[in-house]
Amino acid sequence: TEALGLARPGSAVGLAAGKERREIARSSGELAGRLAANPDAPRFSKLVTAAALRNAARVVIALGGSTNAVLHLLALARELGHPLSLADFDTLSRKTPLIGKFKPSGPATVLDFHRAGGVPTTLRALGKLIEPASSADGQTLAEIAAAAPAPGKFIRPASDPLSAEGGLCVLYGSLAPRGAVVKPAGMSEKMMRHSGPAVVFESEEELGARLAGSGVKPGSALVIRNEGPRGGPGMRELSLPAAMVIGMGLGDSVALVTDGRFSGASRGPCIGHVCPEAATGGPIGAVKNGDRIEIDIPGRRLELCVSAAEIRRRLAALKKNPRRTAKPADADTRRGFIGMYAKTAREADEGGGL
Repeated sequence: TEALGLARPGSAVGLAAGKERREIARSSGELAGRLAANPDAPRFSKLVTAAALRNAARVVIALGGSTNAVLHLLALARELGHPLSLADFDTLSRKTPLIGKFKPSGPATVLDFHRAGGVPTTLRALGKLIEPASSADGQTLAEIAAAAPAPGKFIRPASDPLSAEGGLCVLYGSLAPRGAVVKPAGMSEKMMRHSGPAVVFESEEELGARLAGSGVKPGSALVIRNEGPRGGPGMRELSLPAAMVIGMGLGDSVALVTDGRFSGASRGPCIGHVCPEAATGGPIGAVKNGDRIEIDIPGRRLELCVSAAEIRRRLAALKKNPRRTAKPADADTRRGFIGMYAKTAREADEGGGL
């Protein structure tokens, strides 16, 4: 939000309680009041330009931030009519260095990030990679960056990054023709390339029950489907299953692949936002137990090692005889707003909106 220009500089990660947070709340409220009272003040659509969206993406990428940011920024861009695609995130990541890693991806904390200068210092560290844009308080991002503390231990200068490329990337292949999102900043080097047999789950609930009741073999690729925008519906965060896999000591040997999404607190080989989703006929719906899944993060590939003809045959059979999913008994998605959303939601690569 700071990188978009919609929050006071330094306000994003201040301590949750205490004098500093109260001051952030007070000054933010005063700013909101002044903006509301001034008919000439810049409005939301004037601040959130295409450049501002790219700046926000770069900040997330430079810090190995949550993959959820991809979903939110894509949805925002679509609503405002700005050109931003899933592929753009990968392009930005290849050109943006990783300059910070914080829990759960690294030992440093968000408090360390805040004390090191937070978003303003990140803007300063990225330098000319940040495009001209303004903040709601009237400053430009360049002015905010110039007044920020210098990069150092926790927020590295772009000239001395943790890695030359950023902390998010987009994968494509026969399992994700329209893309999938992963956070390599939170992964073990051992899992950057992985090939293993699929173990398929029709929902988060099924995965949770089976993980609790029996072991998962190292080397597997856990495929959790029917959790996308329409299939969920709502694209739930699969935070608990990801944490269970890590807790079982399998973070260096088992991958998770889903048309759902993961929390910013997730780590390990968690590949989400697989598009198209199972509910709209995506190839993830054709995966069977034992199928080989190949993951190549440096090569940006996510492959289902089954012939294209066989994938088409399986999907055609599913269209005639849809499988039942293990959703909660009270999850009635046929009526009201949730029913409308389940029928009309866009794919994750378009932000998952209506």
